[in-house]
Amino acid sequence: MALTSPLQDESIHQAPLEIVSKLLSENANLTPQEHENIIVALAPLLENNHPPPDLCEFFCKHCRERPRSMVVIEVFTPVVQRILKHNMVSEKCPRLRLFTQEYILALNELNAGMEVVKKFIHSMHGPTGQCPHPRVLPNLVAVCLAAIYSCYEEFINSRDNSPSLKEIRNGCQQPCDRKPNLPLRLLHTSPDLVSQEATLNESRLKSVIVTSNEIHVEVERNNTANQKMTANAGNDSEPNLIDCLMVSPTCSTMTIELSAQADRILGCYVEILKMLSDYDDWRPALASLLQPIPFPKEELKYVIQRFAEDPRQEVHSCLLSVRAGKDGWFQLYSPGGVACDDDGELFANMVHILMGSCYKTKKFLLSLAENKLGPCMLLALRGNQTMVEILCLMLEYNIIDNKDTQLQIISTLESTDVGKKMYEQLCDRQRELKELQRKGGPTRLTLPSKSTDADLARLLSSGSFGNLENLSLAFTNVTSACAEHLIKLPSLKQLNLWSTQFGDAGLRLLSEHLTMLKVLNLCETPVTDAGLLALSSMKSLCSLNMNSTKLSADTYEDLKVRHVSKAQAGSVIVYVQTDSN
Repeated sequence: MALTSPLQDESIHQAPLEIVSKLLSENANLTPQEHENIIVALAPLLENNHPPPDLCEFFCKHCRERPRSMVVIEVFTPVVQRILKHNMVSEKCPRLRLFTQEYILALNELNAGMEVVKKFIHSMHGPTGQCPHPRVLPNLVAVCLAAIYSCYEEFINSRDNSPSLKEIRNGCQQPCDRKPNLPLRLLHTSPDLVSQEATLNESRLKSVIVTSNEIHVEVERNNTANQKMTANAGNDSEPNLIDCLMVSPTCSTMTIELSAQADRILGCYVEILKMLSDYDDWRPALASLLQPIPFPKEELKYVIQRFAEDPRQEVHSCLLSVRAGKDGWFQLYSPGGVACDDDGELFANMVHILMGSCYKTKKFLLSLAENKLGPCMLLALRGNQTMVEILCLMLEYNIIDNKDTQLQIISTLESTDVGKKMYEQLCDRQRELKELQRKGGPTRLTLPSKSTDADLARLLSSGSFGNLENLSLAFTNVTSACAEHLIKLPSLKQLNLWSTQFGDAGLRLLSEHLTMLKVLNLCETPVTDAGLLALSSMKSLCSLNMNSTKLSADTYEDLKVRHVSKAQAGSVIVYVQTDSN
């Protein structure tokens, strides 16, 4: 009746599934063949409906007892595919998540093992470069992390006289305060580590600026989910596993030895996370989902390397901690960190790519000097070019105030050939900079039209420009690359970049160094919202022309609101915008 009824109602197909679930709960002693017959009979009903909880338990039992059964491939595969594409596999649907976990483990038991799992993951993504199903990735990540969590929770709670996960986080060490150990089995319905993130995955598309206390970068992601996770940190929910393994003095030093079954499960789901990181379109969301839970498992290093190699800022910025006081991948893989096993090679790669995307270079370097100067010097002493460059920039930007520390950095640089060469180049630049900034020269300067970045560099290297206050590069061919020369002009107050190719990257550099700038003309330049946000730190700026730029209408409206509030406060900031926007 359910299959032939013309009525389009979910309850028409769901009612027989509920009836079968009830019958199965009353008939526990069924043979394996009867199991298969029931599953095959239910297959047509499952094409457009997800199984109810009791039926999920029945399917899980079949996956555990007969993983090589053809029913797993022929019947369960379309069911699991439908669940991952159309349902949210979170703590609200624990049985669906458990069934998905058991199905994947059953695939891994086949002769081809992970190759079968890999084909299944590929089928969930699809053959094109962009996955058409937005729920698949957060669901797969939720399944993987819940399985990984259960492996370690089983280990911690099964140890004699060991505190529970929550007690470890709260610092409880008294045996009398501990709750009794609960009998757990692997892949039970433990709290989801990413469900709150997963349910909001489809709505996190708006660009904002997120500032970390340690490193300041531009991050394209919505921080709402992180705020929720922070707000829930003090409730009675089960703590994050990484908090337990990192915070507790007891657990930080012990060697975790998992059972053979747990180790096999862990290996399977870590491999799936590695597979997910190989898809370019999935990597931004995957990095965002894994950022709040930096898990120091050595097999996950491949995933972190993929994040560190990705040029997109929304990916590699997730290497940082999600909030103050919580270590991220950047901290865990630094020399001396709990996950560092390569003498800091991955850490150096992280620093390199973060430095390239960071618009607040001074704050980035200041953070490294305060928290990671020792590891940076150690890697520079070993000849790592990235760290040598970092130490040179610290000296160039006067990040280090302590004279003894400065001398130690210089000694470190002179200990290697690459360091000695870069330090000599730094000294040459400092001599040129001293000559450039020497008092004297013109107060106003206009470059001919069609001048290039190289022309500006040659001009500024020809004498002293310490008195230059007004510079016009209007209608020239300069780009953001010339910002490296502009920031050397200490007295510059007015800068005209009308109709040039000067963009966001150049503005980020100007915002940190030209503290005296008062008038800036960016008319007909390719500046966008991101570049404007960088200029928000320039407190002395009183006139800004962004006529005919790529500024969005929403940002323009926000500028008008800011203009009114600043005018009321006594500021004289003026924003100009075209009528078209």
